[in-house]
Amino acid sequence: MTLYEKLADDIETVVRNGVYRPGDRVPSVRQASQQHRISITTVIRAYLLLESRGVLESRPQSGYFVSLRMAQGNRHADELRPSRPIAVSTTVDISRLVLSTLRSISADEAVPLGSPYPDPQFFPYEKLNRYASAIGRNKALWGVTNALPPGRPELVRQIARRYLENGTSVDPNEIIVTVGATEAINLCLQAVAKAGDVIAVESPTFYAHLHAIERSGMRAIEVATHPEYGMEIDALAKIIKSESIAACMVMPNFQNPLGFQMPDERKRELVELLADAQIPVIENGVYNELYFGDAHPTTLKSYDRGGMVLHCGSFSKSLTAAYRVGWALPGRYRDEVERLKFLNTLTTSLIPQLAIAEFLERDGYEHHLRRLRKSYAQQANLMKAMVTRFFPAGTRISSPAGGYVLWVELPAKVDSMKLYQMALERGITIGPGCMFSISPENYKSYIRLNYSSPWSNELEQALITVGKLAAACAR
Repeated sequence: MTLYEKLADDIETVVRNGVYRPGDRVPSVRQASQQHRISITTVIRAYLLLESRGVLESRPQSGYFVSLRMAQGNRHADELRPSRPIAVSTTVDISRLVLSTLRSISADEAVPLGSPYPDPQFFPYEKLNRYASAIGRNKALWGVTNALPPGRPELVRQIARRYLENGTSVDPNEIIVTVGATEAINLCLQAVAKAGDVIAVESPTFYAHLHAIERSGMRAIEVATHPEYGMEIDALAKIIKSESIAACMVMPNFQNPLGFQMPDERKRELVELLADAQIPVIENGVYNELYFGDAHPTTLKSYDRGGMVLHCGSFSKSLTAAYRVGWALPGRYRDEVERLKFLNTLTTSLIPQLAIAEFLERDGYEHHLRRLRKSYAQQANLMKAMVTRFFPAGTRISSPAGGYVLWVELPAKVDSMKLYQMALERGITIGPGCMFSISPENYKSYIRLNYSSPWSNELEQALITVGKLAAACAR
């Protein structure tokens, strides 16, 4: 099959699944070329083929639209139904430390350099709240059954459409809407492993992964992770030979706290290694929209051929942290994840689902993201320059390719927990490195900093203060 035929088939599939409805505009030729990383000529040939099939129609000066003739025989969003599924470490116990740290972040007037959350100033809360208010007045939507799994079809369709626009075709029937990515990760982990099982994680790793493992009574084993390329494939292969690994949990794009983007070839190698070993992999993609480069990153999901990748996403890092809406694409484990979702929380709040769906449909999500990415990239450069200038000699910093956190390695004499306490006394929070490992000593002299807040004199002075405190600890 040629490239243009494959693109045409992918678009026709999502149209027939109701992701694009009759009359909807599909991405322009230029957009599709960038999204799928193929030539404009290839896209034009695909669109012409779809025109000949009666799937698309062109409108002068306007672009390509789903043909109104597709109304018959199509599956509309409100008719989407689940398809059948595609046919020794240390015990984790860091939740108390993380909870204590997060509580300190909410202290009045504290500078949130240690926050794991994006600054809400860049988010379109007023528009979202207007949609939510109007939706809340619709009495027909007040029943619990309107929000049962897998989720509202309006939102499911928008999520599937977003994946297609970013170069990956997904089946909307695989999507399960959750209470943020945290629930998605927990559900996926419960679907593939049981208490006592060993789960492979990056080192350092995002502490939400460790929380999920702890909550389920499982054990974590850390795999060496390169600060620019991600989990070491050879190291994981050796562990698989010596340990019984039930699952692997990774964040291949803009990993928290390192910020790297795993190269495509390494993503493919990771998926193939785990598929050969029949080990499912849970992919945390919450930062995927926050890239600093020219193109949306690929996902492990895009290399999955056997349904072994359970991909998790969320709007909390890119659109609104207040609504707590995420999703899972669990592959062959889809039915089990849906069952666990029902048992775990029954539903995901209806109004936030519909408000986000309305925003994605009407208000230029991509435009919002471009502004957000530009701001984060600029603020990342400012913070790196400040740390380089004001922190003690021997300090090393990460080079995030996206997201909003910076990983800082301080001189070996610095105890990040002591530094955390000293900074807190001065109204500044930082993220101590011990939160990101099952062995706190591994990252004793590391801290994570958040650069999502608009740059200000207060932020600058806080960084200078932390740098001086670190220098005092390093003597």
